[in-house]
Amino acid sequence: MENSQTATPGADAYVIGVDYGTDSVRALLVNARTGAEVAQAVHYYARWKKLQYCNPARNQFRQHPLDYIEGLEASIRRVAQHVPAEQIVGIAVDTTGSTPGAVDEHGVSLALKPGFEDNPNAMFVLWKDHTALDEAAEINHKARTWGGEDYTKFEGGIYSSEWFWAKIMHVTREDAAVAQAAHSWMEHCDWVTLLLTGQDLATFKRSRCAAGHKAMWHESWGGLPSAQFLNYLEPSLGELRNRLFEETYTADEIAGHLSEEWAARLGLTTNTVVAVGSFDAHAGAVAGEIEAYSMVKVMGTSTCDIVVAPTAEVGSKLVQGICGQVDGSVIPGMLGLEAGQSAFGDLLAWFRQLVEWPLQALLPQSGTLTTEQQEALREELSDKLLVELTKAAATVDPAESQVLALDWVNGRRTPDANQALKGALVNLTMGTSAPQIFRALVEAICYGSKMIVERFEQEGIPIKQVIGIGGVAKKSQFVMQTLADVLNRPIKIAKSEQAPALGSAMYAAVAAGIHADVLTAQKTMGSGFAETYEPNPARVADYQARYEQYQALGQFVESQTKREASVVEPSLAEQTA
Repeated sequence: MENSQTATPGADAYVIGVDYGTDSVRALLVNARTGAEVAQAVHYYARWKKLQYCNPARNQFRQHPLDYIEGLEASIRRVAQHVPAEQIVGIAVDTTGSTPGAVDEHGVSLALKPGFEDNPNAMFVLWKDHTALDEAAEINHKARTWGGEDYTKFEGGIYSSEWFWAKIMHVTREDAAVAQAAHSWMEHCDWVTLLLTGQDLATFKRSRCAAGHKAMWHESWGGLPSAQFLNYLEPSLGELRNRLFEETYTADEIAGHLSEEWAARLGLTTNTVVAVGSFDAHAGAVAGEIEAYSMVKVMGTSTCDIVVAPTAEVGSKLVQGICGQVDGSVIPGMLGLEAGQSAFGDLLAWFRQLVEWPLQALLPQSGTLTTEQQEALREELSDKLLVELTKAAATVDPAESQVLALDWVNGRRTPDANQALKGALVNLTMGTSAPQIFRALVEAICYGSKMIVERFEQEGIPIKQVIGIGGVAKKSQFVMQTLADVLNRPIKIAKSEQAPALGSAMYAAVAAGIHADVLTAQKTMGSGFAETYEPNPARVADYQARYEQYQALGQFVESQTKREASVVEPSLAEQTA
């Protein structure tokens, strides 16, 4: 692995981890030699906050690259001012994923070019965008019937509408102008890294993490799926393949150095190393001090559940129904396995928005309150709502509660991806209260987590410990205690407030030559654990009974949900016979 020699041995050396979330980007400045977190900054996306270019009714969620650029500059400049520029030796970026966007031959996002500035199809297609349901169903059908390699087999055997090729197919079919103008496509984490380094797109180092988990890249078939298969999916995709990439790189490697333009914009130097990009959950798992057969649950709007295992021990085993198994996607030299839930905090946020409807609809009609008073009251009550719901829900006895929920309001990511599925609530009566429903929703996201743990173990991957990171893990004792009780396992909570950014900082420290490898960086820069939630034995049996009811409800809902119709076509072999 190529390492930088910019850092003077023994001298203070700092790295910056940049973490792009769904709503905001955060930068974290860390002392690479001690792990001390020096400064952090958060920048919220201006256009996204207004839900520009989104259509929730169609499950369309697009983000403008200007939100990314503005956030990148603002957040890094705010943290970089705390130490001398020449002491900042490395930067690494993680993002949500799969969040691909179309670019020209220089790697410029089409949405930054004349004629495409307000075209959602020219923007980045956010992970939670599910407009490609038809295309995902088609990929799954064709991968299993075309007569050649099943390119989904290292991605759990089911390709999702949340992923790279399905989204490209959908945009290509929907928008001829974008399809024609797109020289290539890039994952968000790769695009920001390219932006910082100013490199040539053709030789730029793409992320192993992103390509392996979302783009069906695997060494055993020489990289991306064959041009023959891609053309079978959609004419022109085979040609696009030639403009994408062959090799991929782990996140501890050097992608390049800051370009003169971005060194000037950030107040840094061109000696600063930029590491290969990664996904937020994988970087967060590194900061969560993941080790063999640990599961790190990154809990925010959705969850990503990350497991690592020695490659030699897993061997040729294929874990069904997860989001991929990729050598080196988390820790180089180990197999990274990913699962997750499409809605976690999002489910609770949905319920808050539901019960806030009177505030949004009726306060503006008040004849006694000024506009300023209306807004102040709305904010005050909104801030208190989840707190009070949580307090009241905690007093509901799960053994006596009849309300049961299904957490698939944003589809199901794992086990067995199916984004067409919907959520459900059952056993409502005239006596059902808002806290009872809220508790049922909390239980539902915990039951969804239990299904994932059980799937790994059914597939021969033991889960020896569970580690929680992310906003929900840090902020909600009620959710975390319920999760410990449902899983009947202790849950350790990582101390860092910005775990994905810290993980990216660890990658940057290795790329910059401060640490020899990721495991060494973990030991030096890890922040440890804040607390551990132990399961309450008195609750375990009650939750197990309700979990079985949850499973039965899920089976019923899935049996009644009309799947998106697959396009049944002859195999490629049959077509050419």
